[in-house]
Amino acid sequence: MTETGPAETSPGEISAVRTGRKTRQRPGQDRRQALVEAAYRRIAECGFEGLRLRGVAAEVGIDHSTIHHYFPTKQALVTAVVDYATRQFWTSEPRAEAAADELRRQLTRLARMIVERPELHIVVRELDLRARRDADVRAVVASREEGWRASLAELFATGAPAGAWVPAVDPAVAGELVIAAVKGASLDPEHAVGALRQLELLLIRD
Repeated sequence: MTETGPAETSPGEISAVRTGRKTRQRPGQDRRQALVEAAYRRIAECGFEGLRLRGVAAEVGIDHSTIHHYFPTKQALVTAVVDYATRQFWTSEPRAEAAADELRRQLTRLARMIVERPELHIVVRELDLRARRDADVRAVVASREEGWRASLAELFATGAPAGAWVPAVDPAVAGELVIAAVKGASLDPEHAVGALRQLELLLIRD
């Protein structure tokens, strides 16, 4: 769930909670966004099992029954949280021209986000864990990750003819290694920068 989305959208424009600013929205949109952000915080603080519609409604200051006006099911709210988390990975940074430099840029940015935004990665990992047991969540998470997979596959395929990668790297599966490494590194922010730097050294040919 990274590095995909409209180029003109930046993470700072997405969350009013993090920036203290809100874009102009109709009252219903404000309430809906507040519910999404409340659910996001509940997952970050209490895990997916701590996500209760009644608690989310109470945090926003509405009656429990009113939440169904915005989200008819809990699954609909979870889908909105997945989208909210995904959008925070979007970036307006320009892509590097060389494939190796682009991979470095992506890994450096993700390592920085793991350190600076640990709650975002907690939420994403909680959703990953839930997806293993819940087919509906799994389908939503997989669909949002598809862009990341496609982007990495293209990156490794593009860099291979130019000799960007060490000889042992298989461009067809290297993207899966990056995804697994980023997810693993996000569980240990203290060592994330070093771990993803090591991945860089293992993949990119000097």
